[in-house]
Amino acid sequence: MKTELREAAVITVAVALGGVLLGLLWWWLAPHVPLVGDEVAKSWVVYVKDSEGEQAVGVDGTFTLLGLAFGLVSAVVLFLLRRRGGVPLVVALGLGGLLGSLLAWRLGVWLGPESDVLAHARAVGKGVTFPAPLKLSAKGALLAWPLAGLLAHLGLTSLFGPRDPEEQ
Repeated sequence: MKTELREAAVITVAVALGGVLLGLLWWWLAPHVPLVGDEVAKSWVVYVKDSEGEQAVGVDGTFTLLGLAFGLVSAVVLFLLRRRGGVPLVVALGLGGLLGSLLAWRLGVWLGPESDVLAHARAVGKGVTFPAPLKLSAKGALLAWPLAGLLAHLGLTSLFGPRDPEEQ
């Protein structure tokens, strides 16, 4: 049992560190939401430049699709490395995926455009388009990686995992 718990801890950390790559890919691939600043009655206001644009949904969709892909890949790698499975390894896959998603989300926000929108609007000037901060509106997207990983690992184990001997 100690060996399985040690392996589970290593898998949790390894999968969670994949969140750095997910965060970098999300920051690089996510569409930018264009904002524009205006000065009205000596105070600044910020508007979405294209009010019917789908960039904000694209940011969440990009994170979700990347999370699903990372879940699938991490499940396949874990299955190929540890075919015999076990509850601690599956829990480690789910927990590592969740921690990796959280790490990716915070890294993407940190790397993204400036968070202080009003200060950024003042700095670029009136009527100049600038990108909105990278934000994840659909927090359920954080569950895409762990759920995809668990479902993929379950499918792989049921199809290709070791079988119990049949009684005769």
